[in-house]
Amino acid sequence: MTKILKKFCVLFLLSFSASYVSAQDTTSSSPLQISGSADAYYKYDFAGLKGGVGNIPTSFASENNSVSLGMIDIMLKKATGKASFVGEVSFGPRGQYQSLLNSNGTYDESPGEVSNSFHIQNLYMTYAFTDKFSMTAGYMGTFVGYEVISPVGNFNYSTSYLFTNGPFQNAGIKANYAISDKVGVMVGLFNDWNLYQDFNGVSDFGAQLSLSPVEGWSAYLNVITGPTSGTEFDLTTAYQLTKSFKLGLNAADYSKPNEDDGGFSGVALYPQYAFSDSFALGLRGEYFKRKDVVVGGVTEAGTKVTAFTLSGNIKAGGLTVIPELRLDRDSAEAFLKNNNGDMTKSASQFSLALVYAF
Repeated sequence: MTKILKKFCVLFLLSFSASYVSAQDTTSSSPLQISGSADAYYKYDFAGLKGGVGNIPTSFASENNSVSLGMIDIMLKKATGKASFVGEVSFGPRGQYQSLLNSNGTYDESPGEVSNSFHIQNLYMTYAFTDKFSMTAGYMGTFVGYEVISPVGNFNYSTSYLFTNGPFQNAGIKANYAISDKVGVMVGLFNDWNLYQDFNGVSDFGAQLSLSPVEGWSAYLNVITGPTSGTEFDLTTAYQLTKSFKLGLNAADYSKPNEDDGGFSGVALYPQYAFSDSFALGLRGEYFKRKDVVVGGVTEAGTKVTAFTLSGNIKAGGLTVIPELRLDRDSAEAFLKNNNGDMTKSASQFSLALVYAF
């Protein structure tokens, strides 16, 4: 992989050098763009759990019976000639210890022990050699999956099992080439998942084939693989069938480097209907299976979960109010039934989130 990285970097330098002369007269500069979001929520688990315990093990909206913070997210963008950069930082639990890395490069799941108050969501630079070919290097939100960390990018407020178990971010270098208006490819070399610094060296390979068969329909075929991270194949697609009705789908399969250590596979469907410019309803139906694990020569069967999430989006200017009802059912007794520690196969919750985009 080191030899491949060297060739990749040499290609970047040669391409950059070749285009530098022609870029001498290109000094146009766009204004600095500032955007972002802020979010907060209330969630109630119908098991009546106390002590702020979360019952459904997916990302965000985890605190129970509490008015809780998401994060404030600030993104900066700037382009000068053919070069551009994106920098994005977040402050608050959603980014601080629920999804992103701590400053020392590890996850810190204990809110009382967080060593820094902000996190880098994105920090990368891009150079467009031509209208069709560009290269990007830095720390980037992953190209895998349908849902994202920022609540502005999701219709539902709580997230899927596919999102929670897949990569959140990738540090590395990638090349993008638009074959046509309908077909594009990306290839890249990356650190292991969600790492600012990879002590094993840059060892993951990722690729994406993007398709736009007809107007309103986009599809992405993704793969990321590495000797430490494992291998995930992912399909993400969305089709705006009518002005009001949109249908999305995410399917993925992940295997750990040692197949005895398991992995997962699953599919999520996202039908959404806009009744007006200010109100829409969306359903996420998901099937998620954990693969079998072999421990001490004994096979432990993977469990299966189905989850249905009904969300409303009520918009007023930059504010979106998201009332949400979620029902999850596992093939094993994976959820808390009550505060006595009894377990059950199903869990349900209601949440009300406020998301403001600017």
